[in-house]
Amino acid sequence: MCGIAGFIGTGTREDGLRMTRALVHRGPDDERFWINDDPMIFLGHQRLSVLDHDGGSQPMWSSDQRLCVIFNGEIYNHLQLRNQLIQCGHSFLSDHSDTEVLLYAYRQWGMDMLNRLNGMWAFAILDLDNTRIFLSRDRLGQKPLYYTFQKQLFAFSSELSSLTQHSRIPSNISTRALIKYYAYGYIPAPCTLYENIYKLPAGYHLSLNYQSFEYKKSQYWEYHIEPKYPAHIQMQKDQENNWSEQLLAELKQAVHCRMPADVPLGFFLSGGLDSSSVVAMALNAAKNNDIQTFSIGFHEQSFDESFYSQWMANYFGTCHHHDVLSLDKARSVLPQLIRNLDEPLGDASLLPTALLCQQTRKKVTVALGGDGADELFCGYDPFHAIKLFNLYKKCIPRAVHEGIVLLASLFPVSFKHMSMGFILRKALTGAGYSQNIWNPVWLGPLAPKELNELFHEPFELEDIYEEAIDLWETNSRLDPMDKTQIFYIKLYLQNSILTKIDRASMMHSLEVRSPFLDIHLVNLARTIPWTFKYRCFQSKYILKKALSTCLPQKIINRRKHGFGVPVGQWFGEKKLQWSDIKTPMMNSEIPRLYERQHRHLKNDHRLFLWNHWVLSQYLNEHALN
Repeated sequence: MCGIAGFIGTGTREDGLRMTRALVHRGPDDERFWINDDPMIFLGHQRLSVLDHDGGSQPMWSSDQRLCVIFNGEIYNHLQLRNQLIQCGHSFLSDHSDTEVLLYAYRQWGMDMLNRLNGMWAFAILDLDNTRIFLSRDRLGQKPLYYTFQKQLFAFSSELSSLTQHSRIPSNISTRALIKYYAYGYIPAPCTLYENIYKLPAGYHLSLNYQSFEYKKSQYWEYHIEPKYPAHIQMQKDQENNWSEQLLAELKQAVHCRMPADVPLGFFLSGGLDSSSVVAMALNAAKNNDIQTFSIGFHEQSFDESFYSQWMANYFGTCHHHDVLSLDKARSVLPQLIRNLDEPLGDASLLPTALLCQQTRKKVTVALGGDGADELFCGYDPFHAIKLFNLYKKCIPRAVHEGIVLLASLFPVSFKHMSMGFILRKALTGAGYSQNIWNPVWLGPLAPKELNELFHEPFELEDIYEEAIDLWETNSRLDPMDKTQIFYIKLYLQNSILTKIDRASMMHSLEVRSPFLDIHLVNLARTIPWTFKYRCFQSKYILKKALSTCLPQKIINRRKHGFGVPVGQWFGEKKLQWSDIKTPMMNSEIPRLYERQHRHLKNDHRLFLWNHWVLSQYLNEHALN
């Protein structure tokens, strides 16, 4: 796992060095770069050494010095690909470097190489014979990649804050991106906080001719739902059993292929279904006492999962490491968190995730986690709501809905984790809008009406929520449950969950691998109808069935808890406060009003207050306020 940075065109050696060294937390083990003067090309790399310590240094060149690669990620099927390439006549210098496999895969198969990779990646390949640089990001967006065109300059990097270290790249804040941030709780790709700087979306590649400066961005993979509905009851039962067996086999293989490493390896273990299943699969490939597990707890009982994580560690017989997140500890983590956040992100679970990664890195360099299962198998609360609110929308007139919303506002405010009042108010707020923006409104810190109050600049809903609307409308033939899955996988997973785990882990130089995002498992999940994933108000039905012989029923039937943080209480007690955001585009009275309402238990504004706090700290840290 590493950090990559580079540019072509206008710029100096010092620009490239600043860009690369801004990524040292992603790769503290080695720093290397390559420079060409005419045309000016800079490739920089910060390495976290995980595979082939001696043979994996980058930038890495092919034996004929015509191809060069810088790479962030892991290719889990690199040994199989290496054997195929050897049979095709290619010779390797390294012992088992997955980086070198990328060079000869590109030479052998060109851009079609991407369809053969199983892993997570962001890489750039310099092709001197074709005067081209070829960039790619993995299918689901596990590894980040930013880029920009600024006149006669093309630049790219693993992180936004690295890219802006180039002296010719301005950091002008985008008003549109700010509104999206408050609408979603993250800034969806390809947008970034800054004008004219973009994220390469998941499943895309970009090819640039560095002589003509002509480029093409293309999508090589997209998540499609292609459900195979069994024809009759007996076939349904047979197919359900078949899917369960296949899921278990694919998960086991996905975990096993992510375990090889030349450094110590561990596992996140919250005591929930997803992380527990990963550890269960790992037991088949390692002795129990060889497995180290890690978890984080809270003093606040409604947020704490310590009992379950310790119970599962005892059940598995792992060497378990546990820490507790207090407010004092949170305050000690927050300055570094904001410094390395790279771009505002409104998911408060970033805080315990960062602390979990910090504690884990003291013992291991690589950790496996359960990210992706909720998205693939309908694990989130809105899946419970989507069918209910379909009926609600048809039966409840608008005027009656407004009355119900008013009654819900009288529900007592509680700062407990996912309190009933919080859930009810969020659900009813979303139901007041069209179905195609239900999901972002349910998850986001502000609804459209509140966005209009916060921002002076007028906007169109179709512009701010264009990503969610486009996904909903282009999949109009699908059931709303399927469309909600697509929203979570293509928007929420890429821009929030995976961004969170990447930043939280890499700021502590920890590599995190996600077995549920294995391409073979994902392709299997795409074919399973939602009716087998969500049944009788039970989420992850088919996954639970698959794991029923591997995990105790206490965990199989446990209600999803989530990685919540008591930020509502912290703001209510004035233990967290922000600096004013000085910008003419925002009404500064609205945050103050929401804070007063929150402190006096008039309304629960925890999501907005946290998002606003993160943004204010980010702008101050980066001197942009």
